[in-house]
Amino acid sequence: MDIPLLSLMIFTPLAGMVFLMFLKQEQVKIIRYSSAAFSFIPLVLSFLMLGEYDWTTSQLQFVEKAIWIPSLSVNYSLGADGLSVPMLFLTALLSFISIVASFGISHRVKEYFAFFLLLEVGMMGVFAALDFFLFYVFWEVMLVPMYFLIGIWGGPRKIYAAIKFFLYTLFGSIFMLVGILLLYFNTEPHTLDIMELIKMGPAFGKDLQIMVWAFFFIAFAIKVPVFPFHTWLPDAHVEAPTAVSVILAGVLLKMGTYGILRISFPMLPFGTNYFSLLLAVLGVIGIIYGALVSMAQKDLKKLVAYSSVSHMGYCLLGMSVFFVGADGKAFITGLSGCVFQMFSHGLITGALFLLVGVLYDRAHTREIEAFGGLWTKIPVYGSLMTFFAMASLGLPGLSGFISEFLVFVGGFARYPVLTGIAVIGVVLTAGYMLRMVQKMFLGQFNVRWEGLTEINAREIFTIAPLAILTLAVGIYPKPLANLMAATLENIVTLVNR
Repeated sequence: MDIPLLSLMIFTPLAGMVFLMFLKQEQVKIIRYSSAAFSFIPLVLSFLMLGEYDWTTSQLQFVEKAIWIPSLSVNYSLGADGLSVPMLFLTALLSFISIVASFGISHRVKEYFAFFLLLEVGMMGVFAALDFFLFYVFWEVMLVPMYFLIGIWGGPRKIYAAIKFFLYTLFGSIFMLVGILLLYFNTEPHTLDIMELIKMGPAFGKDLQIMVWAFFFIAFAIKVPVFPFHTWLPDAHVEAPTAVSVILAGVLLKMGTYGILRISFPMLPFGTNYFSLLLAVLGVIGIIYGALVSMAQKDLKKLVAYSSVSHMGYCLLGMSVFFVGADGKAFITGLSGCVFQMFSHGLITGALFLLVGVLYDRAHTREIEAFGGLWTKIPVYGSLMTFFAMASLGLPGLSGFISEFLVFVGGFARYPVLTGIAVIGVVLTAGYMLRMVQKMFLGQFNVRWEGLTEINAREIFTIAPLAILTLAVGIYPKPLANLMAATLENIVTLVNR
């Protein structure tokens, strides 16, 4: 393909942000629709990418490379494989949906959409960068727009939540930077090329691998977030605007697991094996702890936020399975469950946050106990919320079941006891999700909500693609499995070196 597909996907939103700067604050309608248009282009390009991608090989595709800073051996290097392609598509989809869902924003509209487009630039870049310098730049670029999106357009405790998010992420980024520098100065000639460093992986000393792996893990664990680095997440979610919560849960959390799979696993094989049990233990703690805390929540948005801590725990458990069987089938199965969960969780939790926002815009409360019998008043909304609640608890036929099943199959081969404990998380998830549905939508209708209106066409437009994909992946997961298979097999090969 001749066109620089990945560069266009990354920098089209940046062009949109620049375009917005020339518009007047009063041109609200033009700002909204032009932002949606500039975000829609990467989505179209992502479909083109899916169509052109050759899933039979683990080789990087759509590669772009140019010398950037010769004195430091820094290159502008982009590429995509079966790990990054699903994430690029998910990012493009959720970004466009979130911008459409933000049409209700009326305060400082131009700045809001400009920051949102800049945020999309950073997210796209992280999933395509193949040079550590470029990766780190995109990783840090996301901090600024997310800080302002929460800090200006958030809830009553927005400043506290924004600063907490910023400091946590910046703290992790410092460890990542130190890890990058350690690798840079331990290579000859010095290089920041991620693919080159992966080739050199086994040559790195064991002590160096353990140290760098730990530094990278702190940065990635904060993003996931892994217990006990998770405390920024509920505050950020509760205070953030609806669309920002969608991006936080749907994309930003996945950057942590993506970083572990893209960088730590293939580049530091000894460190990966050394910390495998820790990954499994932290994954199980996250699954059970997140589910138990979700059960105690009275605020609907906090319930969904803590459920993310639980569901991302499945990713850690799935990726912790190593060296089981000569052919590594259990490892591949566990990794497949991890990537399926990354994609599925983005769809399901993104939709749940959108639906929470729909109700909050009308009722101005998120207290679960305040509602009751809503299904009789807003049946379409109630049906959509129930559909995604069932997907979240892992109902067969929906995408959540596929990902959790693969994680458990892979996990039982290496950690049967830990995986057995993790299965309890499925029961707990069913408990808090069904409790939420029962209290909000069943039983006696609360006449306080007599004036509540049904979900509108624009809101359904944002939810429908996520519902379709959740059902499609749950019924027929083969296309997504084929997309990632060769890449995951290659990761297993690299870790087993």
